Amino acid sequence: MSSGPGADSAPAPTTHESPPTPEKRTPETPGASPEGPRKSSMFSSLKVRNYRLFFAGQVVSNIGTWMQRIAQDWLVLSLTGSSTAVGVTTALQFLPMLLFGLYGGVLVDRLRKRPTLLVTQSAMAVTAIFLAVLTLSGHVQVWHVYVAAFAVGLATVVDNPARQSFVSELVGPGQLQNAVSLNSANFQSARLVGPAVAGLMITGVGTGYAFLANGLSFVAPLAGLLLMRSRELHVVERAPRGKGQLREGLHYVAGRPELIWTIVLAGFVSTFGFNFPVYLSAFANDVFHAGAGSYSLFNTLMAVGSLAGALLAARRGTARMRVLIAGAVAFGTMEAVAAIAPSLWLFALLMAPIGMFGMTVNVTANSSIQLTTAPAMRGRVMALYMMVFMGGAPVGAPIAGWITDAYGVRAGLAAGGAVSAAAAVGIALILARVGNLRLSVGWNGKRPQVRFVPREREQLAAAA
Repeated sequence: MSSGPGADSAPAPTTHESPPTPEKRTPETPGASPEGPRKSSMFSSLKVRNYRLFFAGQVVSNIGTWMQRIAQDWLVLSLTGSSTAVGVTTALQFLPMLLFGLYGGVLVDRLRKRPTLLVTQSAMAVTAIFLAVLTLSGHVQVWHVYVAAFAVGLATVVDNPARQSFVSELVGPGQLQNAVSLNSANFQSARLVGPAVAGLMITGVGTGYAFLANGLSFVAPLAGLLLMRSRELHVVERAPRGKGQLREGLHYVAGRPELIWTIVLAGFVSTFGFNFPVYLSAFANDVFHAGAGSYSLFNTLMAVGSLAGALLAARRGTARMRVLIAGAVAFGTMEAVAAIAPSLWLFALLMAPIGMFGMTVNVTANSSIQLTTAPAMRGRVMALYMMVFMGGAPVGAPIAGWITDAYGVRAGLAAGGAVSAAAAVGIALILARVGNLRLSVGWNGKRPQVRFVPREREQLAAAA
């Protein structure tokens, strides 16, 4: 990080020339207030009216999104009988982010966020209703689903960075960590509810009604956006139209260690550690011979852990680099431990802490990147982060599958955890070297304390 040492875990992030509100930042607490880091209440950002409207709309829409994911996979499988076709559908939905994600970030930095979200959310609603009409009328074909999945992916190219960066306009820098954490908790809660509702709806009335429910669920976020008070939004600088803005965004990230290494670490964890569809299904079928019920149990417990991790992050109130690194090390370590778990129940219980530490990495990386990025660059930087984080799965899944087929699923999960933990340790050492820090191990009262401290303190003590 560019401003040198002065904290006990990482060098300081750069301050920006024209932030919306002047604020003193420290290495440990990017974007912190001048009074220093402080804990917030778990739901403090919900005191902001505009954010309450946004949050409530996302609750409904996220449940609908999970319903559509389940219904879409089930429909493709029903139409083709092919798991490969299901994989193609998923790939088509994520492909636009890999191809055009950075260009989406450029657009987001130029555009006003609220009107942009009104357009993207409406487009996704129309796509869901389009699938619902075709399915309910009996005219749906698999290529229709492919087109719809690709269309949703195109909307996501702009919607995702716009939604991520709009949060700072809703709550301001002081509540950003809390709001990002609550957004993650919101999504994980929907992950518990949406698939269950989709299963009941598909069984009871048919797949088409699940698509219709998702299309109608967008009424909630659209109404929330329209009801917001413009005067209460935190005004941020927008990038003017110009040439070379994509290259400018990449140079911006490359010149800031606090951004580039956070994105690199998130990429390693996403690519090698988050391949749970490969690992969990293999553990359920091939290791414990327990069938689909255990696979569902593993996913449910991981979602519970992820929800707990998001709520704990909301309570912390600050985005510390050492929390990000410690979370990644703990995540990788727990995966390696789960890889050698001798029984189904022990393996299942380990899913909760794995989900919790994985969500800690996700939330801390997301909020620290937003807090250390100039407002006019935020769309491009968040688009790069989301492209790396979401794009890791298509790259890592075939690698995880090959290791699992060649050496067994235990070796695959252990390797994924080892790479995640090793990446975190390596990046911690790089940041320590950049900031001229050293590792300090000691005691804080009755608790052990491991942290990085500036070497200058030792040099001044020796000189004295």
